[in-house]
Amino acid sequence: MALQALGWVLSDGPRAERFLGLTGLSPDELRAGLGDPAILGAVLELLANHEADLVNAAFALDISPEAIIAARKELS
Repeated sequence: MALQALGWVLSDGPRAERFLGLTGLSPDELRAGLGDPAILGAVLELLANHEADLVNAAFALDISPEAIIAARKELS
């Protein structure tokens, strides 16, 4: 789910830039850390902290916002 959420985050330039800016990750670090639970958790954390993105991502990914929140808790 976190990888799907990452794909959704990165599908929009300004949203992707916000994610990289908030996490301090470079694109290379992000690519290298795709299997890192901390990085995947950061994706879900971004969504959890911005309700509009949470709702839009959940709709786009056909999952509930609650499922994203639960996955974030599992990764932290």
